[in-house]
Amino acid sequence: MSARLARGAHSVAGQVFALQAVIVLLLITAAALALVFQARFDSQRDARNRSLAAAEAFAHAPGLPQALMSRDPTAVLQPLAEAARRASGLDFIAVMDLRGVRYTDSRPELIGKRASDISRAVAGESFTQVFKGQPSDAVRAVVPVRNADGEVIGLVGTGIEVENVSHAVEGQLPLLVGATAGGLLLGTAGAALVSRRLLHQTRGLGAAEMTRMNEHHEAVLHAVREGVLIIGNDQRLILANDEARRLLDLPQDAEERHVGDLGLDPRTTELLASGRVVTDHVHLAGDRLLAVNVRPTMAYAGRPAGRVVTLRDSTELASVSGRAEEARSRLQLLYDAGVRIGTTLDVARTAEELSEVAVPRFADFVTVELLEPVLRGDEPSRGGVYTEMRRAAISGIRSDSPLQPVGDLIRFEVPTAPMAAALDAGHAVLAADLNAAMGWRAQDSQGTRVALEYGLHSLISVPLQARGVVLGMANFWRADTPEPFDGEDLSFAEELGARAAVSIDNARRFTREHAMAVTLQRSLLPRVLPDQSAVDVAYRYLPAKAGVGGDWFDVIQLPGARVALVVGDVVGHGVHAAATMGRLRTAVHNFSTLDLPPDELLGHLDELINRIDQDEAGGAGNAEGTAAGNGSATGGEDAEPDGTAGRASSVTGATCLYAVYDPVSGRCRMASAGHPGPALISPDGRVEFPEMPAGIPLGVGGMPFEAVEFDLPEGSRLVLFTDGLVEDRDRDFDTGLRLLAESLSRSGRSPDQAASDVLATMLFPVPSDDIALLIADTRRLEADRVAEWEVPVEHSAVSRVRNAGSAQLVEWGLEDIAFTAELILSELVTNAIRYGSAPVGVRLIRDRSLICEVSDGSSTSPHLRYAATTDEGGRGLFLVAQYAERWGTRYTDRGKVIWAELPLTGGAEPQPPAPPDLDALEDLAW
Repeated sequence: MSARLARGAHSVAGQVFALQAVIVLLLITAAALALVFQARFDSQRDARNRSLAAAEAFAHAPGLPQALMSRDPTAVLQPLAEAARRASGLDFIAVMDLRGVRYTDSRPELIGKRASDISRAVAGESFTQVFKGQPSDAVRAVVPVRNADGEVIGLVGTGIEVENVSHAVEGQLPLLVGATAGGLLLGTAGAALVSRRLLHQTRGLGAAEMTRMNEHHEAVLHAVREGVLIIGNDQRLILANDEARRLLDLPQDAEERHVGDLGLDPRTTELLASGRVVTDHVHLAGDRLLAVNVRPTMAYAGRPAGRVVTLRDSTELASVSGRAEEARSRLQLLYDAGVRIGTTLDVARTAEELSEVAVPRFADFVTVELLEPVLRGDEPSRGGVYTEMRRAAISGIRSDSPLQPVGDLIRFEVPTAPMAAALDAGHAVLAADLNAAMGWRAQDSQGTRVALEYGLHSLISVPLQARGVVLGMANFWRADTPEPFDGEDLSFAEELGARAAVSIDNARRFTREHAMAVTLQRSLLPRVLPDQSAVDVAYRYLPAKAGVGGDWFDVIQLPGARVALVVGDVVGHGVHAAATMGRLRTAVHNFSTLDLPPDELLGHLDELINRIDQDEAGGAGNAEGTAAGNGSATGGEDAEPDGTAGRASSVTGATCLYAVYDPVSGRCRMASAGHPGPALISPDGRVEFPEMPAGIPLGVGGMPFEAVEFDLPEGSRLVLFTDGLVEDRDRDFDTGLRLLAESLSRSGRSPDQAASDVLATMLFPVPSDDIALLIADTRRLEADRVAEWEVPVEHSAVSRVRNAGSAQLVEWGLEDIAFTAELILSELVTNAIRYGSAPVGVRLIRDRSLICEVSDGSSTSPHLRYAATTDEGGRGLFLVAQYAERWGTRYTDRGKVIWAELPLTGGAEPQPPAPPDLDALEDLAW
């Protein structure tokens, strides 16, 4: 029996019992002491509160100030104080003067004697304290007594002796002792029950035996380089060691989960759930080749048998060391840098991406400084000494770094500082211990002292260079990471800086090209719109942030007071797109001088683009052949950022919308070459998008263009735009049209106000395409500013038309130009009757100039020529050209119109030596 007890005492169960008993004893003892101290603290706090309350009440009692000022305060106050003391249960209430001399006290022998430590109350402050001294230790309160003017005229002191406070605590001790004993008995009994259960479970094994068993278990499951899985008969995972978790990439909570819920590939799940016995089965799991063994376990305690699975990684030929893992991490960081640095073509953002990618995996803080020309997109100078840069980015594990903020000018004036040394040497420089970097400390003694106090202790400075040109500087700092940078870190930082420098240089070159393209684009777009009366126009042009495209617009004055409204879009971005846009705009201007209908003009423009593409394709092929023959290359670092250097780009894909509005008839005719149609706002504010043939883009060729014509009520608004206004990555075309219609539906705005409102509603935060917007309010010429006549096809009608025209000019107040107008009208009508065909018509339009139009049914075009001295005719158009500001011919569906424009004043007209006979001029021929 004694041996059994000794064994039980030395077993794990016995030790646990002893430990639990000691813990219970300590806890209960600590709790009892805490209760005693808490009771003492509560008693003292209660004594303080009671003393202070009694003192405040007595000090503010009515009549107390008068009693203090009486001849014998003691006689008046002693009975009152004793009565108050007995009622409040205090040990004493003393009334004193400002010197501390007692007028009353529970001990009569103390009356007349001075109390100590009352200066705070004399100063007007009420306080409580545990007083130690004569006549006894007490918890007392002292309160000043004030008169009606608020002056302190006396003091009231109350208190309870410490001995009485202790008696109150001692009265609670029996209860505390009883509770402590009961808790100890309950805790010991519980420990005994737990120990008995543990003794049964551990079969009386001692600590050493249990430790040895646990060591064996850990060695088998976690120390071996072989995965072990134990799977129950219900297909649930019971146990998995560390190697099995690593090989199968099991989740942390894999135990007790069904093998089908572990996220394994189907083949591995099927193998683990099959239950079949396998030996050295080669199994592919992910990117690992595993040798698998499966054996059943023996049933016990009535439970069904499970199985044990062992896994061995046959692809590992050597153990993976910590240095190899670090190398893998660095390679991953370089890969992430290649993905994350240079996502935009913005210099400042690229610098920020460099600083962000290295924190915190490589450095605690990263700063990037760039040369001023680089930030502007200019080419930095080669060679030379760099003494200052602009801080472009800073990132860190905390926001309260002592480093200078973004935008500050950083100077490198001390040659031995790591930054200056790196720039001078052309490679990265390591300062493993900043406390010993005297050059760095001399650069800015105050700033470096703050940085060192902050914790910065190690630095790598890397010059950012691309194509042999210094662009800036990257500095990698460590503060919270205790390990300083080493030689391997230096090589890695240099590699990271080299990759970032290429991205920064690409962004710089893009910035330069973007600025050039924007400048070129704006120089090629109309700066001043022509003076005309047909429409009131407002326009907006915004280049894309990612690269200027080829969007453009134009307003072209046409004969007959008409106006042409044009918008177009060239596929692509950059200088080439801007230059192509300029060529197209020029071509449209040239074709518009022929006064062609919109569909015919687009046809001529399409044919011109086809010729341009063919010529440039042939030229580019010859250039490529020459380059190949000379062994030159356009790739490498010197290639342009958009990859277009050294090769020509076609114009195919350009779109255009061309509309012609006639303010006399109110009709608008337009045609589209693959461009979105316009928005039409009626005078009542209704917005619609007229149906019109879309047409194919310019340069595709092979298909004619179709025109549509419709009447515009006076006060209508016509809106032409490019697709960049309504469409982007995050918004489809139909949604954009709906938003545009909502923005245009608001009435009462001028075209300029409407254009601003449209951009405020439609503009993307970072537009990916150019935006061109043209808003035109249409006008109608008043009927009294237009005069028309039908002319019979007979020579006698010329004089009648001339007289009618002269009378109309007098009515308009244009007598100054009547002679010139009659001359031109006579010539045009005479030749229409002589060489044209019916019907012949005359129209005079008084606009910003006087427009004379003569129409006939013939398509024969007159030509200006010089008549010989012996010719009897041929001088008619010569005279028209001399007297008119400009003249020309346009063709209609039923013939042609010959027009001439004259200024409304006659000061600029040429003066002939002698007025000719107008009737005689009718016989002159073209």
